[in-house]
Amino acid sequence: MKISKKVAAVQGSVTLAIDAKAKAMRAAGEDVIGFGAGEPDFDTPSHIRAAAVAAMEAGKTRYTPAAGELALQQAICAKLLRDNGLQYEPNQIVVSNGAKHSLFNIFQALLDEGDEVIVPSPCWVSYPELIRMAGGVPVFVKGEKSNKYKVGAAEIERAVSPKTKAILINSPNNPNGFVYSKEELSGIAALLPKRDLYAISDEIYEYLVYGGAEHLSIASLSGEAKARTIVVNGVSKAYAMTGWRIGYTASPVELAKAMTNFQSHSTSNPNSIAQHAAIAALNGPTDELKSMVAEFARRRDRIVALIRGIEGLGCVEPEGAFYVMVDISALFGKKLGQKAIEGSMSFTELLLSEEKVAVVPGDGFLEDDCVRLSYAVSMGSIEEGLKRIDRFVKKLH
Repeated sequence: MKISKKVAAVQGSVTLAIDAKAKAMRAAGEDVIGFGAGEPDFDTPSHIRAAAVAAMEAGKTRYTPAAGELALQQAICAKLLRDNGLQYEPNQIVVSNGAKHSLFNIFQALLDEGDEVIVPSPCWVSYPELIRMAGGVPVFVKGEKSNKYKVGAAEIERAVSPKTKAILINSPNNPNGFVYSKEELSGIAALLPKRDLYAISDEIYEYLVYGGAEHLSIASLSGEAKARTIVVNGVSKAYAMTGWRIGYTASPVELAKAMTNFQSHSTSNPNSIAQHAAIAALNGPTDELKSMVAEFARRRDRIVALIRGIEGLGCVEPEGAFYVMVDISALFGKKLGQKAIEGSMSFTELLLSEEKVAVVPGDGFLEDDCVRLSYAVSMGSIEEGLKRIDRFVKKLH
């Protein structure tokens, strides 16, 4: 069978591949510690699960409007006003099957063949593929470790061309954990009308910030910024609902209509039961969310201290999300037996085979000097995993 060139060109997710390999090794009885998965290791809060059960019992198992239940759109509008100071109407909200699906819809609706999207890097592995799947061209602007891997407005503007359609913003950031300040976002916002661009603001890690860092949506900076911004969010990370697959966008009405039309033919509507669970998440108590954030902060502090205690490794302390990028470049050229570490992939493969620790190679994030560790794992796993990594590094010659 001949696969289409479009689909054949799509690269698999290195994050999911590493996680799948670690799970397969565990299933075979091996003691693997995995730092790969990007999902909270907490249960979905009980009141959210109860809302799903109640929805099923009440027969809420039918098709819904393509853009989502009105009650969920209203809950999202209330959340955006309450938490972000953003006023939206339900007809500007499109609920999809996870934030990744929301991004897919945006690029399909916004991009024509050859249109460019500026992507600060290192970046989440799916951004470039989602853009290419829509016929667009990702244009990477590299952030430097000295600036916490952030990319500023001046660097972005130098990458703008007549084909540039949008700038992608991800704060709090995956894989780096940085959080853009108001001043930094204001500089980027100023480019939008100046260069006739849109901002696609992925805010899925919004609540997961630590050490005094504060999340700010670029859409909240001015009416003009809001008119040129598509906000992307969802319930996966904050409410430990990754498998429920509910994400959403808030955008100008004409774009929301276009995405709704597109979605109606591609997936119909998001899961009806999960939508009712999402309403409970957005309208319900936040005690468990606050506890989860406090635990992530505790883990962040510990994992950073352990990484910095290993000779040859370094990292920038993350301010948000639940990832840390570990700089392994000082180890390049060293060997384990006859096998040399030449980049993040060889480091990852040797570490997994020798010490049964799964990390994600930075090559997939366009930063081959690093590997990514998720601290959405237990403190015990962090302690044992870093002990094994230390032992691995000491074996190198």
